[in-house]
Amino acid sequence: MDATEDFWAGSFGDAYISRNSDPNEIARRIAIFAQILRRTSGVQSILELGANIGLNLLALKAVMPGARLKAVEINARAYAQLSNIPDVEANLGSLLDYRPHETVDLAFTSGVLIHIDPARLADAYRALYESATRYLLICEYYNPTRVEVIYRGHSGKLFKRDFAGEMLDRYADLQLVDYGFIYRRDPVYPADDMTWFLMRKASS
Repeated sequence: MDATEDFWAGSFGDAYISRNSDPNEIARRIAIFAQILRRTSGVQSILELGANIGLNLLALKAVMPGARLKAVEINARAYAQLSNIPDVEANLGSLLDYRPHETVDLAFTSGVLIHIDPARLADAYRALYESATRYLLICEYYNPTRVEVIYRGHSGKLFKRDFAGEMLDRYADLQLVDYGFIYRRDPVYPADDMTWFLMRKASS
């Protein structure tokens, strides 16, 4: 693992679990995924790269109870909780090294690409692209150009950029289906100022 992966696999990643265990998060994420998935069709299998304790997957179980769910997570403590979620196939390891033995209808990241060393982003993009048969979803902080943000006192750990735009440029068969913004001042389901981009492989 590189230094950034060590950071998330270790004590800082452990602390992240405690900061993101609010049960209200499930309701917020259900609202988000219900909005996004209405623009898809035929999704029966979903993979999350960097799933942490599985809050997104719990929301997806409510939105799409018949879907087959898979996940990859690098932090061992988070994986221990993730692997206990019924009907979720969890894998302990780095998404940067992930090689799918079978594809899914939809592969996604949420708040993960922002924390990856920019020198390794190509590996993350590859994992997303190769894992998905039909749809790719990116839910991340957006900025039109790359900018680094000091993250809880740490440098080199959070970067904003146009992740979706880079993937659309990298893979010619990807098409933008829809996108949206999730606002922290939403009166019903406030979230973390995330922007989501849903893409589809043209051949699917």
